[in-house]
Amino acid sequence: MAYLMGLDIGTSGIKALLIKEDGQIVSSQTEKYPLHTPQAGWAEQNPADWWEATLKVISSVVKDSGVEPAGIKGISLSGQMHSSVFLNKDMKVVRPAILWSDTRTSRQCQQIYDRAGGLENLINYVSNPALEGFTAPKILWLKDNEPANYQQVSLVLLPKDYIRYHLTGEIFTEVSDAAGTLLLNVKEKKWSAELLKKLDISPEILPPVIDSIDIAGRISKNIADKTGLKQGTPVIAGGADNACGAVGSGIIQEGRVMVSIGTSGVVMAQANKPTADKQGRMHLFNHAVPDNWYMMGVMLSAGMSFNWVKEKLFDDTIDYDRLNQLAAAVEPGSDGLVFLPYLYGERTPHADANARGVYFGISGKHEQGHFIRSVMEGVTFGLRDSLELIKAQGIKTEEIRAIGGGAKSQLWQQIMADIFGQEICLLNIEEGPAFGAALIAGVGAGVYDNFATAESRIIKISKRISPVEENVAHYNKLYNIYQNLYPAVKDNYRELSKLN
Repeated sequence: MAYLMGLDIGTSGIKALLIKEDGQIVSSQTEKYPLHTPQAGWAEQNPADWWEATLKVISSVVKDSGVEPAGIKGISLSGQMHSSVFLNKDMKVVRPAILWSDTRTSRQCQQIYDRAGGLENLINYVSNPALEGFTAPKILWLKDNEPANYQQVSLVLLPKDYIRYHLTGEIFTEVSDAAGTLLLNVKEKKWSAELLKKLDISPEILPPVIDSIDIAGRISKNIADKTGLKQGTPVIAGGADNACGAVGSGIIQEGRVMVSIGTSGVVMAQANKPTADKQGRMHLFNHAVPDNWYMMGVMLSAGMSFNWVKEKLFDDTIDYDRLNQLAAAVEPGSDGLVFLPYLYGERTPHADANARGVYFGISGKHEQGHFIRSVMEGVTFGLRDSLELIKAQGIKTEEIRAIGGGAKSQLWQQIMADIFGQEICLLNIEEGPAFGAALIAGVGAGVYDNFATAESRIIKISKRISPVEENVAHYNKLYNIYQNLYPAVKDNYRELSKLN
């Protein structure tokens, strides 16, 4: 029996997962680390905290599992996208890592558009718009604001690539994470020489790019001594957290769509061809599956909106089960109450940091259950925005797989089926990016012939929720109203932000 390890370097902590080759979880360990916000809108972490936590979780998993180290045939990594680790010529960290959620780089995003010659040219270069979270504007911010630190920079790595370097001593990135830097030619899987030249960023500070399933090094003797792993264990390149989440959900062929309702919301579909959205409303990234891509829309406040209702509009005695009961007692459509889920701005399809939440259509008949259900419906309408954009690109959406905390609610499952007008599928396994990383390790180490083999053995549909035809018709009419609301208040959002 072969064993595989997946590591996920997240924002709140690192998770290590050890599975058998049949997908059975043997051990799972998590170690948290701090997030620093030295100024409003900033988000930073100390890469040394990631590394210390990595050593702890690997050691804990090896010890807890009781598995012989030689039985672990491969290790792979998932990591938070976009976050930047700046290293000097001695491979020492120059300053704290600037994370994906950091929003200090608005001016640098505009610089990128200006130097690239506009959105259309930027899409041609790297298939994505310039957003504050991406890596490229962080590099420009460092150059503009901390020139002494910038002069020291010899290499820029993403979080999982930094950890993999410490495990193996080898320097690489891979296509799915590199795609999120805004510096990769996504279609050709190589750094965009044209954009790097226009941004005056040296290609020498960027690591070599390999495929997600390539061997990117092996566990060194020093690390073997510290963790209990076997020296020489292959470390597979891995993937960005969203790509690994897709692998772990079986999104490995066109026609399958993943809808995730966590704190944020994600709609992702595999694409056989790299066709970017010319208006930059959707992301196009390289998949962990070789020579494949995925199109993705991101909603900033999905489960966060539901949590906001609980925390801000109710007292501490109410739980999520009771919220679901109150919402379920309300008819589909919430008696005309519509919610815009833009509590902290939005990314897809409206890249608008000024956007804010709206309850539209409030009347005297609306009660607590209406306000809860309309949040669930509004979030799902927002996810449908991304789904419709994916369809408009000609990508098939034959099967929708729902994951995340929101997908555990039976009511929300039905709301998704009715608003999307399609069957919703739930899976037998939902372990997130660390599980996908373990499957990538299996493919890269030769335990599985390919992703299709792994998926057919491990990932199964456990439940199907069909749409109710009457509800679909009603929600289609309500969705038209929902779509008209943002354009109607867009200018007012901008004016409101000035007042605040």
